Amino acid sequence: MQDLSEEKKGIIYAILAFVFWGLVPIYFKLVKSVSPAEILIHRIVWSVVFLSILVVATKQVSILKSILRDKQKIKILFLTSILVSSNWLIFIWAVTNDKITEASLGYYINPIVNVVLGIIFFKEKPTKFQSIAIVFALLAILNEILVFGSIPLVSISLALTFGFYGMFRKKISLPSVAGLYIETIIVLPFALVYFAYMVYTSQNSFVFPLNYISWLLVCAGLITVIPLLWFNAAATRISLTKLGFLQYIGPTIAFLLGIFVYNEPFDMKKLITFFLIWIGLVFFTLSSKKTF
Repeated sequence: MQDLSEEKKGIIYAILAFVFWGLVPIYFKLVKSVSPAEILIHRIVWSVVFLSILVVATKQVSILKSILRDKQKIKILFLTSILVSSNWLIFIWAVTNDKITEASLGYYINPIVNVVLGIIFFKEKPTKFQSIAIVFALLAILNEILVFGSIPLVSISLALTFGFYGMFRKKISLPSVAGLYIETIIVLPFALVYFAYMVYTSQNSFVFPLNYISWLLVCAGLITVIPLLWFNAAATRISLTKLGFLQYIGPTIAFLLGIFVYNEPFDMKKLITFFLIWIGLVFFTLSSKKTF
């Protein structure tokens, strides 16, 4: 990649990150026999392990020390740690319960949710196209309620937890690796206590010596760290507008996986919901200036 411009490198890194995130359901399907709670535990534990190595290797220890001295940032990171853990758990549950398409809908909705949160909490004034996008998102949710008689809780929960997570992280403006490292350390004691309970009650799937499933659970840390590195590399090279446009790659791949690989039920009524969201996202994208 030496002959490529920094911008082109950024685009490649972004594509790698979002393709990886789009393919993550394959991993969670491989560990479907493990309870979502235990999968989350190992994602937290092994993320701490790999992020510890990464923080030292990238010389971010001084950044960590400065963050730890700021009580206000730690309070916010305590909240964001709960939000990101909740988001991970909901997504894991959705994938292992054959709701990948519903999960992908949540991440399609997320950019529009971000606009709504900006309006509510930061008094931001939406553009005309952003307002239209919000209307189409509401129509998509209304279609789910009227046609299927239920609120798409998985989609809304994923969009809201990730939306609030992004909002609070934006407020304290921290490097993503250092921030995620502290977040995972905050929830690590709770994860270890619950895992001890699982071992005590013989509910654990992770065992010594490591078997196939145990090795896969160790990989949960890499599943978290690898795309984060690519995302960071992209974020430092390209604009947020381009990054926001490329983020649709992830839920699109997950959506296609759910339908064509894992044969999740999907009919014309469900297609209307996604069609409404896609129209909304077109207007949302138009609300930004020239992307490429």
